[in-house]
Amino acid sequence: MSPPRRMQVLGAADHAALRDSLVALAAFEGPRLVGGLAGYVLPKFEQERGEFYIYDLAVDAAHRRGGAATALIQELQRLARRRGIGCIFVQADRGDDPAIALYSRLGRREDVLHFDIAPADA
Repeated sequence: MSPPRRMQVLGAADHAALRDSLVALAAFEGPRLVGGLAGYVLPKFEQERGEFYIYDLAVDAAHRRGGAATALIQELQRLARRRGIGCIFVQADRGDDPAIALYSRLGRREDVLHFDIAPADA
């Protein structure tokens, strides 16, 4: 299966506060939506360049292993370069071997600890 033929940067948001921080990309095969990527630009206070966090990356099951996820991330890389973003990062769950293989091909793995902190009661 070949990679999707058309990539589209979707309108992030009409809300001014989100316009420069929320990014949504879509991959199409003809008129059919086959995948999408959503994430956020995170400003860094200690440096001029921000970072980009891939919050969600999904590809239709019938189109997996066909290059859509790679094409979405490569489009994000070009967008990040134009915006002066210094780093793109994404999390993968242990055992999600296809995602880990994809991200390993495109970047460098870092072993970090992740903590979920519950909101406080009112």
